[in-house]
Amino acid sequence: MDNLTFNVTGTLVWYYYICKREVWLMAHGLEPDSDNPFIDIGKLIHETSYKREKKEVQFDGVKMDVITDDNGKTIVAEIKKSSRFKQSATMQLAFYLTKLKEAGLEAVGELRFPSEKRKEKIELTPEMEGELEKICGEIKSIVSLNVPPKPEKCKYCSSCGYRDFCWV
Repeated sequence: MDNLTFNVTGTLVWYYYICKREVWLMAHGLEPDSDNPFIDIGKLIHETSYKREKKEVQFDGVKMDVITDDNGKTIVAEIKKSSRFKQSATMQLAFYLTKLKEAGLEAVGELRFPSEKRKEKIELTPEMEGELEKICGEIKSIVSLNVPPKPEKCKYCSSCGYRDFCWV
């Protein structure tokens, strides 16, 4: 894949913190197991939560779960089934906030965990921006490989929609 024309997405940022092999598989158009119940649960939570708010907003090649207004302040929210992947969700949201900032739009992030009945505000920091710059370069390097990175067992493998690409 050509590194010059490839655009990093928020989803790839999310996967970067979970599994580098998933980054490569997704970027190369390989779909996760469509019968994976964990993926279905995530989709259901996304579809049934926050019905009154504008969802699936696309901007500059990224797709954000929810954008809403709170007294003149733009809130970009990411809906997740649990806080188990908080670091990856935080950085995915930071990626969206960075894209908006680059376009001259100021926003605040919010992680939403409907099954836990909680929300968490996320503000973009210079440290997050620096980390994103670094990992976007690493994501491009991973994607440019001719073959995916070798599988590495981690605590997320048992529920992964890509596990058949690694452990069959």
